[in-house]
Amino acid sequence: MKKISSIVLASLLGAIIALGGARFLGFQNTVVVKSTAPEVQAKFASLGAYENSPVIDFTVAADKTLPAVVHIKSSIRVDQPLAQGFEWQNLPDPFRQFFESPYQQQNDNQQQQPQRQPNVQEASGSGVIISADGYIVTNNHVVADAEELTVTLNDHRSYTAKLIGTDPSTDVALIKIDEDHLPSIQFANSDALRVGEWVVAVGNPFNLESTVTAGIVSAKARNINIMHDKSPIESFIQTDAAINPGNSGGALVNLQGQLVGVNTAIASPTGSYTGYGFAVPSNIVRKIITDLKEYGVVQRGYLGAMIRNIDSKLAEEKGLARTEGVYIDSLTANSAAEEAGIRVNDVVTAVDENPINTMPELLEMIGRHRPGDQINITLDRKGVEKQVKVTLRNREGNTEIVKKDDVSAIVDRLGATFAALTSDEAAKMHIKGGVKVKDLGSGILSRDNDMREGFVITKIDNREVTKPQDLGKILQGKSGGIMLEGRYPGSSETFYYAFGL
Repeated sequence: MKKISSIVLASLLGAIIALGGARFLGFQNTVVVKSTAPEVQAKFASLGAYENSPVIDFTVAADKTLPAVVHIKSSIRVDQPLAQGFEWQNLPDPFRQFFESPYQQQNDNQQQQPQRQPNVQEASGSGVIISADGYIVTNNHVVADAEELTVTLNDHRSYTAKLIGTDPSTDVALIKIDEDHLPSIQFANSDALRVGEWVVAVGNPFNLESTVTAGIVSAKARNINIMHDKSPIESFIQTDAAINPGNSGGALVNLQGQLVGVNTAIASPTGSYTGYGFAVPSNIVRKIITDLKEYGVVQRGYLGAMIRNIDSKLAEEKGLARTEGVYIDSLTANSAAEEAGIRVNDVVTAVDENPINTMPELLEMIGRHRPGDQINITLDRKGVEKQVKVTLRNREGNTEIVKKDDVSAIVDRLGATFAALTSDEAAKMHIKGGVKVKDLGSGILSRDNDMREGFVITKIDNREVTKPQDLGKILQGKSGGIMLEGRYPGSSETFYYAFGL
């Protein structure tokens, strides 16, 4: 016990001596030691984690766009195509006048067989309100051949829409509902859109109304060979924002909620989104809908030249010093290009000072203009830069405005390419003549029946057809059901195809 007491006493004396010594030496305050080494700030590498990095916010774009995007349902009448061996009672009413009823042959007073019930199918897509008075832009393939269009707004009000016009070349259509004071969207300049820029897609995929997805611009001026019109313009904005069936006709907007494109297609082996979506640029859309509102049909200017993209192989073959630009392969006689002095082997490098590197870019720039418009084209001719002024022409080779009921406009609606049957071909088929369907395209003929390429039209509504010009003359002013009669080379059977205008 005495030993423990001695240890405690010794400890207390040691502490008193230490404190007294520190006071004697002048250390009255606590000393804090700081390290001069920089402090390392470690943070997780998630989006928006850095203090100086802006957080990507899509809410502004969504808030501005959602009220202006609509859901479109189209009712399409689908009838069985007519071919050899048809029965009279299965003919639609508009076509029965061309054939004598077998029932009338037996007994004029006998009650005729009942008509078959038409098959009505319903499809859906999206649209974008572009003006407060009810004009809506969408895709041609959303509304083409629809007997009835129903538009449902974001606030669930529904309207029956009227078709103003369509353009199969760009897959753009314009419809209208009778309403005022509607929310509408503002157009952006799609030329200013940059690869890598954030965009937002708004539409109604799989009938899921008002769906918003986001992504970036993956590429511009993309040609995916999806449209089979005679003169397609494919210069799509490619994006990785999720787009699915039902998004067609919906809005692609920038972060300010301005329209940069109309969603049109997806690249997918499954039919659903797999990473790539495509939209028609807003600058093309704006031109198309302006024409449809003013004229009812698109006023498209043509250069009148066959063009090709340039790659290393073509550059070596033609002796070109560059691989950028678009190569002039041939010229149409009396075309705008020929009149302006453009030559074969020239390379187009710019239009109105806008650089041109690919065919889609050139087609887009030309497609923004009407017949009679003058454009400035920059050429590379054997290494020397040339400037030419070109006055664009219409498909007929003049600068006049095309009217909705013009022959060329009517034939364009069929979507096919036609050629006159030669005398030798007619002799082999034992017919007087006809018009051959070279390419069905994506118009009325390919959608309304099972006609195959190579079909030779000999009659339209019982009137003989011998040359392509006959098509427009016979169809001009017609509406409702149209009956085509003809043959296929190598067959003696007569085939009948029906479609509606």
